[in-house]
Amino acid sequence: MPELLGQNQAADRDDGLVRRLKCGSAEAFEELLDSYQGPIYGFVFRLLDDSSEAADVTQEVFLKVFRKIEGFRSECSLKTWLYRIAVHEAANRRRWFSRHRRNEFSVDAAREEAGLGWTQLADQRGTPFDWLEQREQIDIVESCLREIDSRLRAAVVLRDIEGHSYNEIAATLEISLGTVKSRILRGREALKRRLEKRLRAAAPDAWSLQTE
Repeated sequence: MPELLGQNQAADRDDGLVRRLKCGSAEAFEELLDSYQGPIYGFVFRLLDDSSEAADVTQEVFLKVFRKIEGFRSECSLKTWLYRIAVHEAANRRRWFSRHRRNEFSVDAAREEAGLGWTQLADQRGTPFDWLEQREQIDIVESCLREIDSRLRAAVVLRDIEGHSYNEIAATLEISLGTVKSRILRGREALKRRLEKRLRAAAPDAWSLQTE
């Protein structure tokens, strides 16, 4: 019940924020940035693995919100709409990347530069993150995560890191609930396989991953 109450309060707050944004309130736009700029940046960063690109995409997300808020019809929540735009913008940047740039990026260096850490891992039961408790082990997860298919990665990040509900993820990615669950399952399994391989190679006698 407290969780549901908190969700309702957040929805009411966002509804009021949308109304003020449509009226052109500069204070509302600042409030929007204060509430969502950090989470959106963190999400995009984990999709693109580059702090500079993530910052550019995040800026584009909020510029798009500013330009298109008049057309927002509340068919989904403000939060879902923001993440949906972020997914699309990150995908566009990734496609541009694949066509025009082939640079290698250091996830560790980018994370340190951005000051990011995996400090909030929601809904961890039964996920690959259960196996890893120390920070140095989390570094391995970050490296393995970027190796899995981008569509699966987005679903896993939204669920296991951002803590979104299945329904929110379905609305954000514009896919069915069944597809959401499939992508999360496949993403977790793909990540699990890479973790097992990496950990065995690094210390074959020190790691034992338990599976169910």
